[in-house]
Amino acid sequence: MTLDYLIIGAGPAGLQLGASFERGGHDYAVLEAGSAPGTFFTRYPRHRQLISINKPNTGSDDPERNMRMDWNSILSDDPDLLFTRYTERYFPRADVLLRYLADFAKAQNVRVSYDTTVTRVSKSGDVFTVHSGDRTWQARKLIVATGVSQLYVPPIDGIEHVERYDTFDTDPESFRNQRVLVIGKGNSGFETADALIEKAAVIHVAGPHSVKLAWQTHYVGHLRAVNNNFLDTYQLKSQNAVLDGTVESIVPAEGGGFTVMFRYARTVEALRELYYDRIIACTGFRFDASIFDESCRPALVIKDRFPEQTPSYESVNVPGLHFAGTLTQQRDFKKSTSGFIHGFRYGVRALYRILTGDWPVTELDSTPEAIAGAIVARVNRSSALWQQFQVMGDVVTVDNGHAHYREELPVAYFRETVPDGFITTLEYGPDHDTVDPFDITVPRPRENDIAGAVDASYLHPVVRFYRGGELAATHHLAENLENEWNIPQVHQEPLAVFVKDCLG
Repeated sequence: MTLDYLIIGAGPAGLQLGASFERGGHDYAVLEAGSAPGTFFTRYPRHRQLISINKPNTGSDDPERNMRMDWNSILSDDPDLLFTRYTERYFPRADVLLRYLADFAKAQNVRVSYDTTVTRVSKSGDVFTVHSGDRTWQARKLIVATGVSQLYVPPIDGIEHVERYDTFDTDPESFRNQRVLVIGKGNSGFETADALIEKAAVIHVAGPHSVKLAWQTHYVGHLRAVNNNFLDTYQLKSQNAVLDGTVESIVPAEGGGFTVMFRYARTVEALRELYYDRIIACTGFRFDASIFDESCRPALVIKDRFPEQTPSYESVNVPGLHFAGTLTQQRDFKKSTSGFIHGFRYGVRALYRILTGDWPVTELDSTPEAIAGAIVARVNRSSALWQQFQVMGDVVTVDNGHAHYREELPVAYFRETVPDGFITTLEYGPDHDTVDPFDITVPRPRENDIAGAVDASYLHPVVRFYRGGELAATHHLAENLENEWNIPQVHQEPLAVFVKDCLG
């Protein structure tokens, strides 16, 4: 029997996509290596605190708007399947997410085969064959939702001697009075360093690039405030330091420990020999492509860490092979939120609609006022545009006097498939990550400033009009402190004039 759809991985993305296929009556199956959903979260993050926020107390009773503050729920039609009902902790524990995912799979009747480790994937003609032990599955469309399951190991001479984020002993007591080097300036590196502050004698966190703070870049994968206590211990002279540069080599020292040759990025003494008792590699993760044979091996990009994808989340070189979940961050790497549940859940919904052709369309009056009103209503409550800023957009097309509104198209997919129409996104300004939002000397547009909207660095709606596949006009709505773009003379009326000019 050949399935229409086969999903590998029962994490958040695989479960949501499977639940969508189940509701739609499609022919599908989900394969999961673990004995329950969300195997990745049984181990990660190693110190068990998530950095995805959970905020059940928003002051709003609008479920769509509340999803802006719920970064852990996956999408369904069941209001009982909201993560915010499981805990009120702002940064929840990973074990709570595991319980939530198990409940979701059961409540949505997702057809998952557990304890099924995929060992090989091949393709003949238009059909994929997936092997696990002595069992095989065949499908016309294969969706890989396995996440980035392998530690990325940088090409450092002697890296094989270090401890790894995925396996090291997280008990801080074992680091008492030791000199520790943490390789990697991301959240896993600083999460690890923060956990060792009370026990280790000296901690250095090293990496070739500058520390990037999420509150400035607006990329939630950069260093989050919840993990940056270590920066205080560095700048307030508490024996710890952040090193800018590269580890050239690691050599075991006589009597224990390691000698490290470190090349500084910005000192007169470029190369220095340093000593550490322990070294931990916290260098990020990568996609495991080893299961694919030559008949369907996907092209990889970004240091071979991710499969390269089209705007339809399809492999660029293997037709019928799609990706869901954190793997889709290849499309907006370190720019938006596809690497995280609160981002990729909308990509999963878009993928389902792309695969099945089941894309809801709402008809509108084709007047500029009606179109502008619909756009303003959506930007004031949409969670997809909010979470997937710059990546996901609402589209209005006008054809023979009829206006059609489609929600949540990936912007790149719109550019590829819709030659004429309006697309609305939420975006930060082009130089938003260079502006210190706490520096009161930096000039900014006034709140609700129509004339200054185009210069806004903070999140605000942008409406673009395309004609014949080319950008014809752009309109920025004035930013607002509380993200309420609903003042008629400031937001809706200027937008209606813009729409009228475009249609005219």
